[in-house]
Amino acid sequence: MMHGYFRQKKRRIFLDVVFVGIFSLCFFLTEVELVYIWYPALLCFVFFTLFAIWDYRKFAKKHRRLQEPITQIDETLEYLPDAKNQIEEDYQRLLQKLYLSHQEYVRESREKQFSSQEYVTVWAHQMKTPVTAMKLLLEEGLKENTDKRRRELSCRLFEIEQYVDVLLQYVRIETMHADLLLQQYPLFGIVKQAVKYFARMFVSKRIALQMTESDVIVVTDKKWLLFVLKQILSNALKYTDQGSIFIYMDKDKEMTLVIEDTGRGIAAEDIPRIYERGFTGFNGRAQEKSTGIGLYLSKKILDSLSHGIRITSKEGEGTRVELSLGREFF
Repeated sequence: MMHGYFRQKKRRIFLDVVFVGIFSLCFFLTEVELVYIWYPALLCFVFFTLFAIWDYRKFAKKHRRLQEPITQIDETLEYLPDAKNQIEEDYQRLLQKLYLSHQEYVRESREKQFSSQEYVTVWAHQMKTPVTAMKLLLEEGLKENTDKRRRELSCRLFEIEQYVDVLLQYVRIETMHADLLLQQYPLFGIVKQAVKYFARMFVSKRIALQMTESDVIVVTDKKWLLFVLKQILSNALKYTDQGSIFIYMDKDKEMTLVIEDTGRGIAAEDIPRIYERGFTGFNGRAQEKSTGIGLYLSKKILDSLSHGIRITSKEGEGTRVELSLGREFF
């Protein structure tokens, strides 16, 4: 502590030494008798010593008070001593700003951690269904109705693949910008990949696909846009029990891809919240197969790609999804 005190006061000590030297030189040059110097010099030395002791004790006390809040600094700044001058006030304002910024960072980190834990919990719960079904099929054996059981196993594996794909994208979404590769792609080449991915589901549910192709070139990231298209088709197939799914370019809106189904539709009160993380809506709660994460991820991805999305729906009649892939957004 003594070393810290002298380091802080070194300029003042240097200045005092200079003053003493100047006075000594002046007395020496004027040939003043030493008897006239020793008495005031002794008084100055006594007062200087008393002041130094008082100043050091004040320094030590403040130092100890500043050491106390170190263990509570994450909780509060109330333990900081009162500022004695403008510089100390400036430092305390700086500390207050850093403290508030740190608290905001901690709050956001906790929210992200909680959301991730919540989603992983839901994801693990959803995974139990296909895994349990596969286990039962394997325990019963594949001797009888082998083809039927194989189809069932294949469907369950497909469900697991979808859940794993969504989880991977959820984990990567925060670092998505480092992974973007924007290039020109034929739009319907990407659409066909998404449709092919769900070919088995189209057949098993007997849902007709009516796709009107166009020679459209889009500047995008193929991998991320493909994920979005898969999510939209997955929802369309999940909530369409019979009828058709239509894919085409909107004639009245530039660079707008439309994916439309004849399924159950979305309740009007659910529409404003469909992009919220974890929101499943009436349909999701009814089927108990929704994680409420697909459209949330799709919206974030499309925003990062500078694309837009608009969803309109009417219960019992179907849902219409519009993807704006050009410069004009919704």
